[in-house]
Amino acid sequence: MQSRTAEIKRHTKETQIDLRLNIDGTGSAEVQTGVGFFDHMLTLFAKHAVVDLKLRCKGDLEVDAHHTVEDCGIALGQAFQQALADKKGIRRYGMSLLPMDECLARCVVDFSGRPYLVWRGMDELAFKQLPVEGKPQDMAMAFRFGLAREFFQGFTNEARCNLHLELLYGQEPHHVVEALFKAFARSVDAACQQDPRISGQLPSTKGLL
Repeated sequence: MQSRTAEIKRHTKETQIDLRLNIDGTGSAEVQTGVGFFDHMLTLFAKHAVVDLKLRCKGDLEVDAHHTVEDCGIALGQAFQQALADKKGIRRYGMSLLPMDECLARCVVDFSGRPYLVWRGMDELAFKQLPVEGKPQDMAMAFRFGLAREFFQGFTNEARCNLHLELLYGQEPHHVVEALFKAFARSVDAACQQDPRISGQLPSTKGLL
């Protein structure tokens, strides 16, 4: 089987990102973004998607975490688009219904070639601030709940996929974001798996993804 890997360098005036992805990995991660909670989310994404991910981001955290989080989503989406190449033989679709204590999150993905994000059930949490250990006054290191949406929008645009994320119920922002990232990971894993029944074939009647 052809190696499904990608290397992305995305350097702007706001962020400098170096990323390596191996879709057929073991779940290992080396992540450093300067935002501790976000590092945790990307690490658990790699674990549950069973991909290998190396990501370094130096962002303008003196402003806030927005550009760092959004641009990492863009770079990760570009990496999946590159690594999946022509998408022949993949299952294409993936779905996960995932609990995290009091939360239940659902994610459905389709690597269709058409970017579209659906984000449901989280509006009232959009401005919730996840606590920063040690320095609660340091806004740069904080992760607003709404930044999760910016990450997933960036990924969706660049991976060119349909991504539906929904919180069925839940309250604690940390649990909600973690449930979303884990559901996302499981769905991506399922969609990227090779289906031996259609080896070398494109999973589309249209003939193009």
